[in-house]
Amino acid sequence: MMLHELKPAEGASKAAKRKGRGAGSGNGKTAGYGHKGQKARSGAKKAGFEGGQMPLQRRLPKRGFNNIFATEYATIKVSDLEKFEAGSTVDANALIEKGIIKKTLDGVKVLGNGTLTKALNVKLTAYSASAKEKIEKAGGKAEVI
Repeated sequence: MMLHELKPAEGASKAAKRKGRGAGSGNGKTAGYGHKGQKARSGAKKAGFEGGQMPLQRRLPKRGFNNIFATEYATIKVSDLEKFEAGSTVDANALIEKGIIKKTLDGVKVLGNGTLTKALNVKLTAYSASAKEKIEKAGGKAEVI
């Protein structure tokens, strides 16, 4: 097979509809837009416009507030740290490698759920008070980066 002989598999590509190319094409004259009216005009299709009726996005009640400046942490439990060997250093990259978190977001925060039996050197963004206590009780260090 040569490069110039390549073509897509049967049924993989579909011919484009050629609108406004005569009556014989089945899509001539008004090109599928019918006669007159708002939808026959150019630029008439405003997203969310419901013909003067109050649009759905304005009819629905608005609740709450989304703080776009809030710091969003990837959270882990103290028990998740059990997957590491004693004496090892735990940072965001190590957590990603072990598959504990997928991405760091604005940082990683350790919450105090579960128990820890190994002494680990943990270097992360934030800790809850109980998490820090449990890490230090096990003989490890909880450093804030």
